[in-house]
Amino acid sequence: MSTAEASEPGVRSKSNSPRQIPVVGVVTEDEDAQGALKPMDLNRVIKLLEETDKDDLEEKQLKAVKILVQYYQNGFPLRDLAQIFKILNLCAGKIGQQPHFIESAYSILKLCGLPFLKKKVSDEITYAEDTANSIALLGDLMKVPSSELRIQICKCIVDFYHAEPPKKHITGYQQASSSYKIQMAEVGGLAKTMVQSLALLDNQLVEKLWVLKALQHLSTSEANCTLMMQAQAASSICAHLNDPDPSGQLLFRSSEILWNLLEKSSKEEIIQQLSNLECLLALKEIFKNLFMRGFRHYDRQLRNDILVITTIIAQNPEAPMIECGFTRDLILFATFNEVKSQNPLVKGLKLSNSYEDFELKKLLFNIIVILCKDLPTVQLLIDGKVVLALFTYVKKPEKHKIIEWSAAQYEELQLHAIATLSSVAPLLIEEYMLCQGNARILAFLEWCESEDSFFSHGNSFHGTGGRGNKFAHMRYTLRLLRAMVYLQDETVNNDLCEKGTIQQLIGIFKNTISKSNDKEEAIVLEIQSDILLILSGLCEHNIPRKEIFGTEGVDVILHVLKTDPKKFQSGLGYIVLLFSTLDSIWCCILGCYPSEDYFLEKEGIFLLLDLLALNQKKFCNLILGIMVEFCDNPKTTVHVNSWRGKKDQTAASLLIKLWRKEEKELGVKRDKHGKIIDTKKPLFTSFQEEQNIMPLPADCPTVAVMDVAENIRAKIYAVLGKLDFENLPGLSAEDFVTLCIIHRYLDFKIGEIWNEIYEEIKLEKLRPVTTDKNILEAITTASENIGKMVASLQSEMIESQARQDVQNEQRVYAKIQATHKQRDLANKSWENFLARTSNAKTLKKAKRLQEKAIESSRYNERPPNAIFHQTEIKGLNTTVPSGRVVTLESTPARLVGGPLADTDIALKKLPIRGGALQRVKTVKIVDEPKKNVLT
Repeated sequence: MSTAEASEPGVRSKSNSPRQIPVVGVVTEDEDAQGALKPMDLNRVIKLLEETDKDDLEEKQLKAVKILVQYYQNGFPLRDLAQIFKILNLCAGKIGQQPHFIESAYSILKLCGLPFLKKKVSDEITYAEDTANSIALLGDLMKVPSSELRIQICKCIVDFYHAEPPKKHITGYQQASSSYKIQMAEVGGLAKTMVQSLALLDNQLVEKLWVLKALQHLSTSEANCTLMMQAQAASSICAHLNDPDPSGQLLFRSSEILWNLLEKSSKEEIIQQLSNLECLLALKEIFKNLFMRGFRHYDRQLRNDILVITTIIAQNPEAPMIECGFTRDLILFATFNEVKSQNPLVKGLKLSNSYEDFELKKLLFNIIVILCKDLPTVQLLIDGKVVLALFTYVKKPEKHKIIEWSAAQYEELQLHAIATLSSVAPLLIEEYMLCQGNARILAFLEWCESEDSFFSHGNSFHGTGGRGNKFAHMRYTLRLLRAMVYLQDETVNNDLCEKGTIQQLIGIFKNTISKSNDKEEAIVLEIQSDILLILSGLCEHNIPRKEIFGTEGVDVILHVLKTDPKKFQSGLGYIVLLFSTLDSIWCCILGCYPSEDYFLEKEGIFLLLDLLALNQKKFCNLILGIMVEFCDNPKTTVHVNSWRGKKDQTAASLLIKLWRKEEKELGVKRDKHGKIIDTKKPLFTSFQEEQNIMPLPADCPTVAVMDVAENIRAKIYAVLGKLDFENLPGLSAEDFVTLCIIHRYLDFKIGEIWNEIYEEIKLEKLRPVTTDKNILEAITTASENIGKMVASLQSEMIESQARQDVQNEQRVYAKIQATHKQRDLANKSWENFLARTSNAKTLKKAKRLQEKAIESSRYNERPPNAIFHQTEIKGLNTTVPSGRVVTLESTPARLVGGPLADTDIALKKLPIRGGALQRVKTVKIVDEPKKNVLT
């Protein structure tokens, strides 16, 4: 029974046979022929190919290889790969003298395109080295002078990335993973040998295109790109970009490979390889041809790709962009639309509003920014009238004008042009002024601020945050203005001030406050920061301009200083705005007394101290510097001393606290009370301790001198010195201990510097004259004595404070003791009172003592004719001071157990408040009270 007729287990056959006989494991002859690969004697084939002394040897060799190809027609097993590629190598070696072996080698290479086969899962790891070496042999076979063989090798490599499954399944074998060949090609270094093979194919276009196709696939991995970089692939490929190629594949594949090399290998190394005259000339010719003659969509894309590669190369200042004439051509192409030129390269050229031409325009603007970093390019920028071309975009968009760009495209180009001007215009000040740059910028800013009905599209990187408004335009225009102001060129700045820039910028700032919302918050903060920086650049060192800044400018600064401190941590740009504001205080207010007085009047110093109290190290230094300058104004001291922070903290206490924190961060040695430990080096930081003193030239600052500028201690000393170290309010004992050090900061620092001088003299092995030596020793001794004196004063303060603490503690204890004594007296008085109410004898005794005390207080002899007034109430049996009317509360029912209607008291006394006593109808009045006790 054949296998086709065999039934599956558990399924009854439809045969008419009366009995079912299951058949298991039956294999036909055909299946045996297609069964598992039996080991082939490859060593015999290798030995046969190595023989050379037989007459009919070639025929036998070819037949043996043919049998091998037939045997492995479904793929090579990994275990046989090393021997098979040795056979392939032997065949390739015979091609030079025996051309018939080309077909054999070709057939083996064709099978290499099929997936490799593995018998075990571990075969990929076991035979990895053999596989890598075998695949690497493909690159070496490119040396064989056979076009057919070379093309097949390239096809084989391309098949690595587009593998086809085997035609038939071989029992006992599995297909290796699809990426296995690619990994082994990387390990074997195939990409490097393929790049080297390009040198053999100068005049063979078809073979070169196939090699480039293989390299295009290989360059998709970082490992292969690194190997190709080592083989100088970038320069060898780029140098032949302009070779004749009717198909256009050469340029396409070469540019793709260059892209991959730039992205997946060392960008710096690839740029270095491309930065030679030969490569740049090839790129230049290709770009010019595509720019002037390319009309297809594909041509325009390729042109833009070439320009991007050129832009990357231009970042290398050593690239001969000017020498090869590429820079001049690029500048011409970037400006021919805006500035009319008679150059034949651009005569009759016109860009369309297609996406590729639009991208080209932006790429040309971008490469100008990169080219202008090379100073020799400046003259070419002048000749190309780049500033004039870019300024054609710095204007209000004209309505109803036919232009080659759409509204969205024009807006994006306009923003890009303004951004480009920020880099170019500072290099070309004369051209900037000839183009009336300041007037154009200010007019454009006026339009940005106006209520003109302009709908911004907000596209692209430059248009971020500017949709439906003009914030993006204002943002880049202010960047341009800031770049020009910070050149500190008096011609530019004077011209700006004469045109009313200061007032205009203050007005823009105020408008941004009212117009801003949460969506554009970050961009508005950047605009405000740039405005303040521009104002700082204009007003610095110029009192008349500070006067123009005036109270309106101060109000703007005060508005920023009142910002909620929580916003400084938001990351939106508030911290940058704060730095710009502090800089503008320094440059626009300090030195102008009317502005200073107005700032003080509006409690500006209070706002600065509030910021200082936030204890943010990043702006403490700048605020303290402003405080030092402000303290030159005699009105400042009152404001500083009047300020109160949290928990009623004073400015002096805040400054001393900052001093202690700074010294802790600097690692200055102090004991737990803040007292000086090392009297010889009282200000030494941990950094100074680690640094060894070394001889320096006279114009080089030493470590001790640099320490003054690198921390805030000197500024704190200056502020407290201008406040006068005496009569500082709100200081604790700890503050006074620290204040002793601050007071002597300058003396300590002078001694520190003289000590460095003395040590340098010793290191240089110089021997000063006796007088100089005595003076140096006297200075160092005096400095140490000051340290000892301060330490002694600190000790006295600490001891005095300790005594004061003890006294305060004793006073507290005395107060507690008096409180307890008073409580005891109150308790005793209450006990006496309770005793009088519960014991008649005690009450009588108290009564007698009371009467005796009253009697003893009277005069023994009455003056004649004196009228005596009786002060006692007869029949009153109480021992407490009382008036003429006594109100007695009824005894609560809960104490006596019920109503009091039947008691004797109810019969003898008038009704009082209380429920049951109100039922008494008649009361017998007693003439004289008995000596009983009433409570």
